[in-house]
Amino acid sequence: MGAGRVVSAQGPALLPRMSGPALWWEAARPRTLPAALVPVVVGSAVAAEAGGFRPLPALLCALFALLVQVGTNYANDYYDAVQGADDEKRTGPRRAVASGQVRPEMMRRAAYGVLAGAFLLGLSLLVWGGWWLLGVGLASVVAAVAYTARPLALGYRGLGDVFVVLFFGLVAVGVTAYVQVGSFPRGVWATGVVIGLLVNNLLVINNDRDLPNDRRTGKRTLAVRLGRWVSFALLGASLAGAVLLVVWWAGAGGRPWTLVSLVGLVPLVRLLRALPGEHDRAAYGRFLAAAARSLLGYGLLLAGGLVLGA
Repeated sequence: MGAGRVVSAQGPALLPRMSGPALWWEAARPRTLPAALVPVVVGSAVAAEAGGFRPLPALLCALFALLVQVGTNYANDYYDAVQGADDEKRTGPRRAVASGQVRPEMMRRAAYGVLAGAFLLGLSLLVWGGWWLLGVGLASVVAAVAYTARPLALGYRGLGDVFVVLFFGLVAVGVTAYVQVGSFPRGVWATGVVIGLLVNNLLVINNDRDLPNDRRTGKRTLAVRLGRWVSFALLGASLAGAVLLVVWWAGAGGRPWTLVSLVGLVPLVRLLRALPGEHDRAAYGRFLAAAARSLLGYGLLLAGGLVLGA
């Protein structure tokens, strides 16, 4: 097995070449998949709190979300490489196209194939949600490509955070609850915003890490446009929103068990303390892991609290 030259967070490194399922699994970025599942779990818990949990549409929502996430990652891999945002100087995990392990056209076909599969699967949700969901599904698939593909290239224009909060928060949580309950339950929109902000923390950390490379390649993320302070502001907003949401669910919502979800915010608090003074790119792997743990911990504990109170 050969080796490919890849620039990691630690600097230039020789990493083994991969092939077959292992290569495509790496390109799917498995560490990002919980970001697709947690909103569905929380949306299902909101439905359960409203007395309407239905396992089949919940499962279909989860599968749809996973396929869209993988398709988005494949599209991001392809478009970032062909548009010059990923090159030999980028930091962070290697990308399949930029590292020469997958031909661009093959990755493009994989991205569009997975997203087409997601759309076809999503059509089954019309049984529970109605025809208006057709527009939501189409918008989700189109946005997955438009996130990096020109002419829109939302992530290149500082709109990536809006995309994440909208689709991973409001849409994922709200639609998941709707197809089970038949309406939008109380608290679903506030919950969607908070979960979207927590998912967005993964993008915030990535953008803060990639700030020098993004400036060089013309990728105008919020961190490039406004400076590093916006990263800290978004992380702080997610923490404040998560605390306020639990206070509401425990008090006005009458679900005191949700208070246990505050434990899941501990990694986020530590992250907020460590990130401002950090300039070593090697630390960002730990920061991403902390943001992911906080999302998982808070989301699953919040869902458990809502189900216990149902």
